[in-house]
Amino acid sequence: MTTLNDRLAWRYATKKYDAAKSVPADKLERILEAVRLAPTSSGLQPFELFVVSNADIRAKIRSVAWNQAQITDCSHLLVFAAWDDITKDRVDMMFDLTNDVRGVKSEDWENYRQLLLGIVTERGTEANYQASARQAYIGLGAALIAAAFEEVDATPMEGFDPAAVDEILDLKAKHLRSVVMLPLGYRAPEGDWLVNLKKVRRSRDNFVTEIK
Repeated sequence: MTTLNDRLAWRYATKKYDAAKSVPADKLERILEAVRLAPTSSGLQPFELFVVSNADIRAKIRSVAWNQAQITDCSHLLVFAAWDDITKDRVDMMFDLTNDVRGVKSEDWENYRQLLLGIVTERGTEANYQASARQAYIGLGAALIAAAFEEVDATPMEGFDPAAVDEILDLKAKHLRSVVMLPLGYRAPEGDWLVNLKKVRRSRDNFVTEIK
């Protein structure tokens, strides 16, 4: 039986995609749903996910991303964009949604809302953005694991000009900032220098410390 860890051992940061192969809609939706279901601090989900399949837009993004071919050759390009600030309106949106979905308004939950509002107000805009960006990476991790499970190749990327990508996707108007990108698709083994190389990870003894 193939396990999740087998899939994680199989995956790697794909360097060349087969532009003729597309990720089936059902697989893509399961990967996106894994991101949506990913845990976030206080349940705020302080980032959004953009699925870019438009060829012209991807070409523009490639031009501000070190000309990395994965951006245009992949099946779908995911862009993780974090909130530019954790505002009162955004906190209230998620706390009110929680109340609506659960059908109950808890005094403890409302007290926590006020505590969190005090924290984000004191922390300030840039620190709130950085906190949101860290949550986006949790979503990235969920996407990578889900893609491996679906046997879909993926390449996490920080090598791009965030301000330029923000402009291309009009993220400033949405009060978002691009954080990390993830091409999805299928490897082209004949042109990928990394495909047949052994995965390199530190040994368990050099990576895991058990404190008993």
